[in-house]
Amino acid sequence: MEQFPAVAIAHFLALLIPGVDFFLIVRTALTNGWRNATGACLGIAIANGVFITAAFAGIALISNPVLLDTIQVAGGVFLVFIGIAFLRSNPQIDADRGTGVKSRTWLRNFGLGVASGLLNPKNALFYVSLAAALSTAVPLSLVLYGTWMFAVVLVWDIFVAIVLGSRHALGYMQRIIPWISRFAGVFLVLFGSSMIVGLAVRFFG
Repeated sequence: MEQFPAVAIAHFLALLIPGVDFFLIVRTALTNGWRNATGACLGIAIANGVFITAAFAGIALISNPVLLDTIQVAGGVFLVFIGIAFLRSNPQIDADRGTGVKSRTWLRNFGLGVASGLLNPKNALFYVSLAAALSTAVPLSLVLYGTWMFAVVLVWDIFVAIVLGSRHALGYMQRIIPWISRFAGVFLVLFGSSMIVGLAVRFFG
């Protein structure tokens, strides 16, 4: 457990770096309200939990090059698809939206969160690398580390959703949400395309 402070800090700093999951939460919170965005938050946390469990349990499959390449291709296609959907959409904010939870919207966001987390190879590589650094830790410590990381991912993502998707924030975001949606769309398309192109160059270059 003497490694815990370093592990906790490294993990939280990684969360602070905006990535695919972050943009998904931001866009979902602004368009659907923070309560519906918790579906995406939980989905992302569960996807992280899958990688944490696999990495800490020593499952070699997660670091298998073929599997990671497959995840990279699937993830790239998924991100391009979501990015195009963001670019084609015309998001509108209703200041009253988000005051209640719509089960269909929440479940859809949950599915997007799971897919976003599982199809991001950076998540897998991060936790595999972290697990390698903790190879000497006892099993109980790994359970505590994994539980902590899952909880921090979930709490942080919900915090971001609340801050950006609260009723007070929605009123101020009316004018900029289309630009945020376009920026997120361009980011996801470019990021997803770079994943696919990078893998193609490695194979055929």
